[in-house]
Amino acid sequence: MPKKFVTEAVMIAIYGQLLVPRSPVEYIVPYTTIMELYELRDSDEPVMSHPDDDRQVKLRIRELISYFEEPLNSKKINRALNVPWAKSPAILLGGQAQLTIINSIDNASYGESFDPIETELLLTSQREKVPVLTDQFELIQRIIEGSVPVQVFDIDDFEFAMEEETFRSSH
Repeated sequence: MPKKFVTEAVMIAIYGQLLVPRSPVEYIVPYTTIMELYELRDSDEPVMSHPDDDRQVKLRIRELISYFEEPLNSKKINRALNVPWAKSPAILLGGQAQLTIINSIDNASYGESFDPIETELLLTSQREKVPVLTDQFELIQRIIEGSVPVQVFDIDDFEFAMEEETFRSSH
């Protein structure tokens, strides 16, 4: 059974190591973060601070979008969009990695402390009982400070997170 994490689609584009884990992994990705890829692709704002890194990440974003738009993958994604909290069938991302799109709904349960996408990540983590995987230190801090009942890992700790045995309701 694969290890599961809730994350944003852009994390998969930025961090190539997420596509080549040592053991099976499933990324549960809120659909709104897929839509965010289109915004990042079309924006003149840099995603990364270094120009070469930014070009590389924008190329990966375009490749990921193209992959999601392939007929079979598009059909899987669209299947999840009819019902709130429905999940798509798994989309393979390589030998050991797969992605499941979830039609998460932001219900403002975390008020102004978290933006809508962050709220969807938290609600999905709680609903699916799987940890959040992010590179946003400020988000991790707000989760801890707000005593949000989810487990969260920094992407730098991905290998450690893959070795963790169970989901815990604490940080």
